Amino acid sequence: MSTIALVDDDKHILTSVSMAFEAEGYKTQTYSDGVAALAGLQQDPPDVAVFDIKMPRMDGMELLRRVRQHSDLPVIFLSSKDDEVDELFGLKMGADDFVRKPFSQRLLMERVRVALRRAKTREAAASAPAESQVLESGKLVMDPERHACSWNGNPVALTVTEFKILQSLAQRPGIVKDRNALMDAAYADQIYVDDRTIDSHIKRLRKKLIAVDDAFDAIETLYGVGYRFKERF
Repeated sequence: MSTIALVDDDKHILTSVSMAFEAEGYKTQTYSDGVAALAGLQQDPPDVAVFDIKMPRMDGMELLRRVRQHSDLPVIFLSSKDDEVDELFGLKMGADDFVRKPFSQRLLMERVRVALRRAKTREAAASAPAESQVLESGKLVMDPERHACSWNGNPVALTVTEFKILQSLAQRPGIVKDRNALMDAAYADQIYVDDRTIDSHIKRLRKKLIAVDDAFDAIETLYGVGYRFKERF
């Protein structure tokens, strides 16, 4: 069960948002100012935090600055301001995302899910054992350092996004990857795209690989689930 820390001086927002998250199975911690939040976050670290910017005693920007001195906790800002400079400054300080007030609770919840998912992906990557950079899986050979891909000895020209998607699938043959997992592999942290974009990339990937081998069928679609790279081909 993931824990979400909510920091806002508006008690109505704290109450309604915490109730919404708890209804979805999350645990919540609530703080009404930055000073209380800083102490609480250090004592009982959550999995992701949502900070309001304008707060008494310590605003969200200063809270983030202090948090970043000792933690890479995913942080999403809530802001009632319309100034784009605040967003740019917050992102440069290390914020993971921005949601403007008034906001949809469904939108905020989805942004939190994205932040949690990406944090888990980073943790898994950091703990994974070191492996050879060159990936070989049957007829497929991928060299990330050279951005080179070949199928059955024939070079295949891929975009950066296509390369990352194919690499994510081929690293674990037989394992189903849903669209969210492939989005995390293909896009930078601050980029948000419609998950159907992955379908378009897969279609282009297949077309390019079929161009060098008309019998290519190594990428399987599991409708309603995701995609996987065949274990044997």
